Amino acid sequence: MPEKKIRAIDALQEAQKIAFAPFVFQATVSLRKLGIFDYVFNNSSDGGVTIEEISKGVSVSEYGLGVLLEIAESSDIVYKNKDNQYVLTKIGYFLNFNNTTGVNINFTNEVCYKGLFHLNESIKTGKPEGLKELGEWETIYEGLSQLTPEAQKSWFDFDHHYSDDIFHDALKFLFKKPRKLLFDIGGNTGKFAIQCCNFNADVSVKMFDLPGQLNKALSNAKKAGLEHRISGQEIDWLSENPVIPKGADVIWMSQFLDCFSEDEIVKILTSCASSMDENTELLITETYTDRQKFDNAKFILEATSLYFTVLANGNSKMYKAEVLIELVEKAGLLIEKDIALGEYHTLFVCKKKMS
Repeated sequence: MPEKKIRAIDALQEAQKIAFAPFVFQATVSLRKLGIFDYVFNNSSDGGVTIEEISKGVSVSEYGLGVLLEIAESSDIVYKNKDNQYVLTKIGYFLNFNNTTGVNINFTNEVCYKGLFHLNESIKTGKPEGLKELGEWETIYEGLSQLTPEAQKSWFDFDHHYSDDIFHDALKFLFKKPRKLLFDIGGNTGKFAIQCCNFNADVSVKMFDLPGQLNKALSNAKKAGLEHRISGQEIDWLSENPVIPKGADVIWMSQFLDCFSEDEIVKILTSCASSMDENTELLITETYTDRQKFDNAKFILEATSLYFTVLANGNSKMYKAEVLIELVEKAGLLIEKDIALGEYHTLFVCKKKMS
């Protein structure tokens, strides 16, 4: 990518924004949580609201409002007109009302913020050094069921936001063929397994996940009245020789492989290949950094890579499609179909190489 042309004074301004980015972020969190964004937006029909009006409306001191609104104005989040009335800018509107932005803010604040302080250490060691801010686990996946309610909700909201939207299209594609037994690798909360069973009356699903997550997923399946069609098997993909049984018509993994290093991905895919016959399909759904239409989507994925580095496991990231293609082939699989799914995702339909 060629260097962007920018004046020195503008470059310095951007550098200072980065230097104080945590201040702007936490001010934004406060403006959301204290209801200040909502109040300004809902009471701006006459051109805006004064700080005195906001103070009475949200029961926050004028001093507290002042320090928040001043940095917000300098950051183009709010605008103060000639009558000293505040209104939200377009940036402020998206920070408060855009669903994707809200999910990202909560994930950053509740899950990642404290841990990111340890990024430098994680880069050196290859371990999720920031995870200790959440709990004493080797990887975050071991502790998902033990996170605080706020952190757990933010983690799953983030995870589901970038996967749920493609489930309908994925299910339509998945069940173009008869499917009797589906293996769901990384069952998460059981949401996809439940949707599979609701979509198709003939399929049974077996989920593979760590004990804490699997128990939660199986509990959700039982609540949905599907315990006779949804089962599970505990598995640790980081163990020396993880094995899954044979017999599945299709193996499904969605936003799963980005949780592992390249060597670990090859091990996982090789294990899957060992359980497959010439008719079994392996469906891999991921969001790839080199297949995004918009710069903001690529930016989100690259930021998420830092979460993997410092909090999740220390050695994975959001990959380019070309990297995953090489790893799939290295594991003894062929990509038969390469399909764009929704706005951000790619679906690889893989078959086993037969000698």
